[in-house]
Amino acid sequence: MKKKCVIFIIISCIVILFSGCGEPKKTTVTEGKEKVSIMLDWYPNAVHSAIYTALEKGYFADEGLDVDIKMPAETNDPLKLVAAGKVDLALSYQPQLIVARVEGIPVVSLAAYVSQPLNYLMVPKSSNIHRPKELEGKNIGYSSIEFEQAVLHTMVKNDGGDPKNVKLTDVGFDLIPAIATNNVDGIIGGYINHERILLEKEGHPVEAFSPTDYGVPNYYELILISSEKGIAKKRKTFERFWRAVSKGQADVTKNPQKGLDILFKHENQTFPLDHIVEKKSLNILIPLMNGKRHVFGQQDKSDWEKIVDWLYMNKVIKKKIDVEQAFVNLE
Repeated sequence: MKKKCVIFIIISCIVILFSGCGEPKKTTVTEGKEKVSIMLDWYPNAVHSAIYTALEKGYFADEGLDVDIKMPAETNDPLKLVAAGKVDLALSYQPQLIVARVEGIPVVSLAAYVSQPLNYLMVPKSSNIHRPKELEGKNIGYSSIEFEQAVLHTMVKNDGGDPKNVKLTDVGFDLIPAIATNNVDGIIGGYINHERILLEKEGHPVEAFSPTDYGVPNYYELILISSEKGIAKKRKTFERFWRAVSKGQADVTKNPQKGLDILFKHENQTFPLDHIVEKKSLNILIPLMNGKRHVFGQQDKSDWEKIVDWLYMNKVIKKKIDVEQAFVNLE
């Protein structure tokens, strides 16, 4: 998973790339199996265990698929390359997809990969901050993303505080050093399965507040996406892909350590994994991926409507989208 949920993609770049491309490449067959490409949201880590388990155990092969797993070179790559038909599938973010569709980029969500937010407000446990409204008069770091500002604004306001009295400092990707060195009083944008674990490991325990406890509607942190053309042409293929991933997720849920052992075989040497951190991360992720209300991957229309309304109300998007065009549930 990406260190940051980059909501504000460089839309102009996507538009240029999308408008300049032709039809997606035709599906090819190698040794009787249909090729499918997927681009991860970040380097291989705990959240991707289900995908690598499906690959390792032959679940993709059982579905007649030859799956090519790619890493992004840049944070915007997954969504824009799917939109341009350069990859079949990708992992992205629900708010990011909504922003893209507002700008006319025809991308579609196929499954809720992580069905709840991971992006939390964090403050040092040693601080005198015990709830969002106590951020008044404090300095909070964020990572250049307007979405994070809107989340913090809602949390403080919903808790009875005045967001105007909270100072926001753009710290870019330096969320961990910013809070660890006390340059800020807290951070918004850190993930409970990544930044929080790393901070605790480095001797900087934090208290984390879920945005959904303070007025922010539930949203899907990670989603599986395709282009509109892709789902129209390859729905059956994508359904086979998701069946394999779901089998992988069931295995990881049953035996998380085995899932991690498989993941570590595919560890990217450029981004070495801390195995202890990834074990803690997966334990956090499993219940958030499997969901409280639905089976793994299922999306709810009301969830989409609520987050779109919230994004519009907070001026993150300039117009609402038709949510029924933004997602489908694979059978």
